[in-house]
Amino acid sequence: SLSCRLYCEEEKDPKRRSCQTVLAEALDIVVRSFAPILPHLAEEVFQHLPYKKDSEGVFRTGWINASSAWKKPGIEEAIEGACAMRDSFLGSISGKNALEYEVVIVIEPGLLFELMEALQAEETSSVSQLNEIMMASQTTLLTELPKETSADANIIKGTFLINLEGGDIREESSYKVIALPVAKAKCPRCRRYTSDSSSTPCPRCLKVIAGRGST
Repeated sequence: SLSCRLYCEEEKDPKRRSCQTVLAEALDIVVRSFAPILPHLAEEVFQHLPYKKDSEGVFRTGWINASSAWKKPGIEEAIEGACAMRDSFLGSISGKNALEYEVVIVIEPGLLFELMEALQAEETSSVSQLNEIMMASQTTLLTELPKETSADANIIKGTFLINLEGGDIREESSYKVIALPVAKAKCPRCRRYTSDSSSTPCPRCLKVIAGRGST
């Protein structure tokens, strides 16, 4: 999902830029963490950061100072819940290529569903944060099983315990995950199965290519 954001999105797309921001913040914290025991390596890394010009060095800019903006309420639980569903999905396809599937996630209305909506506002998406975590070509988020679900469909059931505000909010929610083989062709650019033809980029990639051509 990181590679898709970095190499497939438009250069100034917020999803791509936010990925770069997270990577830069993670590198900054790691370098400052090992600076006391590997000072020369830390200083060399710091001096070669392309986005830090005229830097005073790692030892003159203070200790780790992570912004409180990273501690967004509920985001940790949302990611952990999505990862639990991803594990259910990957377990159901027995080591096969996850991109060859689309995922249907069914959660009854409640806190867990709201957390997943924070990762995917649309009912179905191939570019949402939720789909990136699921590692599938497309993810659909529903509150009930689709009526067309076949009787022999492989439905994986699971539960996730939400723990918010230091335990003041605790809620165990159930979910269902269904893995379905994709019906579309592989996009020659992003490699997801979201294209109408194997020789034509998917709609997202066509939009990015068109934007590059106009600049």
